[in-house]
Amino acid sequence: MSANNLRLFFLGNGRQASRAIVWLIGFFAFLNVYSMQSVLPLVMDDFQASPVQAGATVGATVLAVALVSPFMGMLSDAFGRKRILCAALFALTLPTALIPAADSLAAVVLLRFVQGLAVPGIVVVVLAYIAEEFAGGGVARMTATYVGGTVMGGFCGRFITGHAGDLVGWRGAFATLAVLNFGGALLALWLLPPSRRFVAKRDPRAALRTLAQHLHNRRLLAASAVGFCVLFSLVGTFTYVNFLLAAPPFKLSTAALANVFCVYLLGVVVTPLAGRYIVRFGFRRALLTALAISAVGLQLTLVPWLPAVVVGLAVCSSGVFVCQSAAVSFIAESVSEGRSLATGLYNMTYYAGGAAGSWLAGLAYEAWGWGGSVCSIVLIQVVAAAIAWFGWRPLVARPNA
Repeated sequence: MSANNLRLFFLGNGRQASRAIVWLIGFFAFLNVYSMQSVLPLVMDDFQASPVQAGATVGATVLAVALVSPFMGMLSDAFGRKRILCAALFALTLPTALIPAADSLAAVVLLRFVQGLAVPGIVVVVLAYIAEEFAGGGVARMTATYVGGTVMGGFCGRFITGHAGDLVGWRGAFATLAVLNFGGALLALWLLPPSRRFVAKRDPRAALRTLAQHLHNRRLLAASAVGFCVLFSLVGTFTYVNFLLAAPPFKLSTAALANVFCVYLLGVVVTPLAGRYIVRFGFRRALLTALAISAVGLQLTLVPWLPAVVVGLAVCSSGVFVCQSAAVSFIAESVSEGRSLATGLYNMTYYAGGAAGSWLAGLAYEAWGWGGSVCSIVLIQVVAAAIAWFGWRPLVARPNA
């Protein structure tokens, strides 16, 4: 059976099939990125590490994504979308399979860094693919679909790892993820249709000229700065809340910590709806509203009652997911050339924010407890709101500007 016939058999035809494939790619990309979070207390105990040292197993991955993203954009612009995307999915399998054999925390951090090197080949390329193949009004909705897949992938990575870690230890959990990664790579290879509108750009001088144009694009720079703040919030929150919930008065087990990440499922519902909201009300208004909602959710997590913490996490994460959809949609509408490179630049700052969140929110946690982490995260959200207010002004008055 050909790849096209297999795609038709499983997914049907038309826009719904394309949305399903884009959703699956987002799912498998983010199955790995934050999978360590729900087993951090186990890792900390295994290696006798501090919270910040254990948190480095999360920060290493997002730092690697930040470092590679701009270069992956150039490769994708030169060699095509599907080829790079599928190669990156297969490349995720090897370091994931080696993590269970690591004999030190430094080795785990290194392998998590190697995992992160492969991720830009997925997240940068698929966003450029969306911008090219669904140009026009479909970009925001398809982007929201992709983000919905990343939300479910991020949830399942934490949920599967947490429950598997409770049964067979955190090492066995990562062996399970390695098998899933390989299956996801095969699905993308078989089901993703080739680009129809991609035009290769293999002139490095042209790439440098495009880079210079992007670095003078204030709207792109403002969106990238907001992205830094957005992932700082998400990583800082969902890395160190695990230590809060594993300690008294909550004392949650690894499986129970995994269950807390069910709050991500709300994001699966909210994020696709965000595409319609963003188109109707505009990027800046959607972002500012989502930031305010997220900050309110963070305040709820300060209440020493488990239901309040869970509701707060649900509200906080849903707001962050809408922020991400607004930012990447804003870039898609603001950049007409060199989209893959523009996406790479955005991802560089976005994931640099995640790495900063895994470190700075951890330092705040060690100094002042969970309240310190919350203060650091809310402060960075205020910065994001200020950047969007001044840097996301519409060029012309239009519904989706």
